[in-house]
Amino acid sequence: MLKGIKEFISRSDAITVAAGLLMALAAFTLIQAVVGYLIAPLITVFIGDPVFAVNSFTIQGSEFRYGAVIEAAIAFALISAAVYFVLVVPYRHRQDKDGGAERRACPECTGSISVAAKRCPHCTAILSTG
Repeated sequence: MLKGIKEFISRSDAITVAAGLLMALAAFTLIQAVVGYLIAPLITVFIGDPVFAVNSFTIQGSEFRYGAVIEAAIAFALISAAVYFVLVVPYRHRQDKDGGAERRACPECTGSISVAAKRCPHCTAILSTG
């Protein structure tokens, strides 16, 4: 069982996913700090409350904290932009660069692979070159 776990973790796909997850968590923390400690205080200059996240209004005893929602929306927009420019754009560029190469379907998993591939990058099946 431990050998199987070690083989799974040592595959490049698992390492790539783990590295991506760690980078995403680090980026999330950084962007949340930028929004909470830099952008929100700048917004409070125009609104007047010292802590932006606690801005709220009350209707029939229910409190609506619009400041926290606006902070979360700003963080979401910045994280989405970071994901797009750091992950999606380079991936598209790599696909466009590789787009001229001839492709074929893997006989095992039907994933798209290069004609010259000797092993499928999706299912790791050993392929015949013919």
